[in-house]
Amino acid sequence: MKSLIQFLLRYHFIILFILIELTSLTLAFRNNDYQKARTVNLVQNIRGVYNAKIYSLKTYIGLREINENLAAENTRLNNIIQRAYHSDDIFFYREDDPGYKQHYYMTGATIINNKTNTQHNFITLNKGAEKGIKPGMGVISNDGIVGVVFDVSKNYATVITLLNTKLIISAKIKKNNYFGSLQWDGKSPEISVLNEIPHHVEINKGDTITTSGYSSIFPEGIMIGTVNDYIVKGGNFYKIKVSLSTDFKKIRFVNVISNLKKDEQLELEKSFPYD
Repeated sequence: MKSLIQFLLRYHFIILFILIELTSLTLAFRNNDYQKARTVNLVQNIRGVYNAKIYSLKTYIGLREINENLAAENTRLNNIIQRAYHSDDIFFYREDDPGYKQHYYMTGATIINNKTNTQHNFITLNKGAEKGIKPGMGVISNDGIVGVVFDVSKNYATVITLLNTKLIISAKIKKNNYFGSLQWDGKSPEISVLNEIPHHVEINKGDTITTSGYSSIFPEGIMIGTVNDYIVKGGNFYKIKVSLSTDFKKIRFVNVISNLKKDEQLELEKSFPYD
């Protein structure tokens, strides 16, 4: 009690000043409609800014779950398109349909490691043999080709990406179906090189480059990129620079894709007697 009295005696002028100010402000706002309206607007603006910040924070926190759900939904829709969807719970689902020449099925996966700054880049996926993933399966994203599964363990898989000088993909010019070999030259992570296109073929900058379908890995028509530039090399063939549609610096979710009839195709091709 003594301390309280000492405090009041020491600061009574300040306390009195604050009380007078509060009383004055209260009377001013109560009897002045303009001041009252300005105060209400100020409070509402502060409340609006606060609510907007809280909403943005909640939205940001929920982005990861939203992205994962969207990736899962994309996988489901891709499987419906391929007429091979049953349930993500059983990973890959086999269904042969005699109406199709090739049969593909896929499952979603998340990238947990990504190398883009070497000559032999790769990514690591959070799914492996336990989920049905095998070496040689193709990997794609919503934007286009990513790479090919190189090796698997029980729970993980490594993927050779297009940014690896060892990987060669069969690719074609969409508008005329001329095909060649796509291989990264180890330079820009945004550009790959398409070779073996004859020099008489009509090419324009911006032409779409897709998978040719001439392999057991990828279906025909998967996006790879667009023509960035081209020159005639060696007098007979083009060297075509392709701007890749997949941004390997920000890619996160992928689909692992497999050909249901791959083994049959490879077994038959191995029996061909001429090299």
